Amino acid sequence: MGNYLLDTHTAIWFFNSERALSQTARQIILDPSNRRCISIASVFEFAIKTHIGKMKIPCDSATFVRLAQDNDISIIPIEPRYLTVLEELPLIHRDPFDHILIATAIVEKMTIITADEDIVRYDVPHVW
Repeated sequence: MGNYLLDTHTAIWFFNSERALSQTARQIILDPSNRRCISIASVFEFAIKTHIGKMKIPCDSATFVRLAQDNDISIIPIEPRYLTVLEELPLIHRDPFDHILIATAIVEKMTIITADEDIVRYDVPHVW
């Protein structure tokens, strides 16, 4: 049993059955013995980026949340204790959504499921 945090793109690719999702990622997400989570920050990122047209996804944030729930993927809040870790992260890149996911994974001892090359440059467990 593992403890996993899905990056935003990972969740989108899983929900849309995208071929870009790795077989390893798919197996982890489909395994009900794993704790699988999405940060509320990913829901926020999804809502913002679809609203401004940066992501062309045929659903809204309520559907995104429902898809997580339908797949027994928990949506976890941002805890104040994550912010201390976030403030200590090196500025390898400047994506605030990635930073909160990295801090969440560190504090909660989670492995991030991501193909994002910027995230994997941080000292955080990841898998793809």
